Amino acid sequence: MTNSYASSGVDIDAGNRAVELMKDSVKATYNESVLAGIGSFGGLFDASALKQMDSPVLVASTDGVGTKVKLAASVGRYRGIGHDIVNHCINDILVQGARPLFFMDYFATSKLNPEQTADVVTGIAEACKESGIALLGGETAEMPGVYRDGEFDVAGTIVGVLERSRLLPRPNLLAGDLILGLPSSGPHTNGYSLIRKVFEGADLESVHPELGCSLADALLAPHRSYFNALYPHLDKVKALAHLTGGGFIENIPRILPENLSAVINLNSWQVPPLWKLIQEKGNISTEEMYRVFNMGIGMVAIVDKSIASDLQSSISEPTFIIGELIDGEQKVILK
Repeated sequence: MTNSYASSGVDIDAGNRAVELMKDSVKATYNESVLAGIGSFGGLFDASALKQMDSPVLVASTDGVGTKVKLAASVGRYRGIGHDIVNHCINDILVQGARPLFFMDYFATSKLNPEQTADVVTGIAEACKESGIALLGGETAEMPGVYRDGEFDVAGTIVGVLERSRLLPRPNLLAGDLILGLPSSGPHTNGYSLIRKVFEGADLESVHPELGCSLADALLAPHRSYFNALYPHLDKVKALAHLTGGGFIENIPRILPENLSAVINLNSWQVPPLWKLIQEKGNISTEEMYRVFNMGIGMVAIVDKSIASDLQSSISEPTFIIGELIDGEQKVILK
C-alpha cells in the first residue's frame, strides 16, 4: 500500500482551494507599500516612508482569540472571529500610540474546510481594510491529531509605528486626571471560558428579550477597533488601557506609575444587560465580573481634567467619565 499526505489526513488541494477563495479579499487590503504578498515565502513591505519620521519606533504584538473560537464553531459562525483577532491586535498597539502598518495571521484546524477557512480570513481582511492595514501574509495549517475534529484556532501578529516622542503612556500622569471610557461591542475576546461554563447547555440561538437579540449574536459580536475613534486625538491623551483579559482590575494598573491608583465609579455608565445576565446566571461576584470582563467599557483614556470635555466632544461616539486617578499604590478601586 502506497501512503500519501492525504492518507495521513492532510489535504494540500483543500489548502489551495482556501487560498483561491480568500485571495481577492486579501489583495483588497494591499497598498503601495506591499511589494509581495500571497504566494511568497515572506511578505515584503516597503518601509522607506519611515525615513521621513524623526525617530520611528516599531511596535509589534501577537495574540489569539481564546476560547471564543469554540463558541463560534459550535454555531458555525466564523467571519466575526477574523475581525476579533485584527481589532484586538490594533487596540493593543494603539495604547502605545502606534499606527498599524501590516498584519499577519495564522489559522490552524483539524481538517481544512476551504469555505470555513476563507470565511475567517475574509473577516481578517475586512477588519484590516477598515483600519487601512495591509494583510501581508499568513499561514493555514491542517493538523489532524493536534486539534479535535471540527475545531480551529486563529492567531495574529501586527506591526505598527509611531514617533518616539509620542509614545504612550506619557510620564505626566497626575492625581486628579480623569478616566474616560469608550463603549465595548460586547465581551470582545475575553472571559469566554467562564461564559461557556455559564451558558453550558443553553440554546445559543434563543432570543433573550432583555438583549434584543439571540445569545449567539450578543456573545459573538466582533471585538471592535478604537483606532479610527481615538488615533486622531492622541495628542489630548496621557495614557490608554485596553480592557482585555483581567478587565479593570488587572489592565488599568499596567499604565499607572507606582504612586497612583485609579478610582472607578460603577454608576457612571449603563452596564449592558448581557453582563447582568452572565452575573446572575453564573452567580459571579461583582469584583470577579470587573476582573474578568470589560462590563461595557472596552478602552479607557487618561486625560487632564481641563481638556476632558474637549476630547469627549471630538470623539464621534458616546464616552463616559468613569473615574479619576488618586494618590495610591498602582491599584484599581471600585466605588
